[in-house]
Amino acid sequence: MSEQATQATTNQLTPIDPGLAIGAVRLAVSDLGQSVEFYERVLGLRVLERDGASATLGAGARATLTLEALRDAAPVPVGSTGLFHVAWLHATRAALADTVHRIAHSRWRLDGASDHGVSEAVYLSDPDGLGIEIYADRPAQRWDIAGDGRVRMVTVPLDLEDLLAQSSHELQGAIDPATRIGHVHLKVSDVPRAVAFYRDTLGFSLRAEMPSAAFLAADDYHHHIGANSWQSAGAPAPPPATPGVRLVEFDLTGVDALDALQASLDASGAAFSREPQRLSLDDPDGHALAFAAML
Repeated sequence: MSEQATQATTNQLTPIDPGLAIGAVRLAVSDLGQSVEFYERVLGLRVLERDGASATLGAGARATLTLEALRDAAPVPVGSTGLFHVAWLHATRAALADTVHRIAHSRWRLDGASDHGVSEAVYLSDPDGLGIEIYADRPAQRWDIAGDGRVRMVTVPLDLEDLLAQSSHELQGAIDPATRIGHVHLKVSDVPRAVAFYRDTLGFSLRAEMPSAAFLAADDYHHHIGANSWQSAGAPAPPPATPGVRLVEFDLTGVDALDALQASLDASGAAFSREPQRLSLDDPDGHALAFAAML
């Protein structure tokens, strides 16, 4: 067992709802118009609602991204906790290829492209430098699973030429409506502390580790939450006026799942607030989380 795993508390709490999914993310941005234009034109999301202070967007009819305008925004500090990236899961390789095609057509710079074994991923940043991953999973039966049940993830160069060969070769103005947020990767100040919270307080399972990073999931997925301290070891939260993540909202399969999560939090002594269909709390780095019962 790794040092990160042994340092974390090993309370045997009820596992979190295996049907959990990430429902939505809220981001604060420095220029609302510029960010809306990017997420609509480059990433291909639909604007569902907008006013002078915020906008909601989604791949389909559901709002999965909320953008909130900051006043007198300050640059995002490199050495702070916060968002590493929001990862948009595409249902097929062809859908991912169409998104890459649209980004290239828009002349927006890519930050990288990697084959992780479990998935194929392309990276870019929004106008505020907030990270974005666009990816498609490989079939789970092709994942490399270790004897202890952990998933082995790698980082090797992605064959972009082969991926783009799956594209429809016609520019698609909108992202595939089946696209959703597959995971959120956070910058944390202490990875073992983050593991202890997400695994031993909330009930996620630790699915994979690498130096100064951990990946946790609600079921046998490769990860719903990533946590790294590559640039943020021992770092504080960013100032309130900087762009970044303001909320990660998870969907649970019903009120029973929400009640079970509350019981785990009660047992751990964690602070949270509860509404009839929703539970809210912060992780140890101050990232705001909400868990909503889907009806």
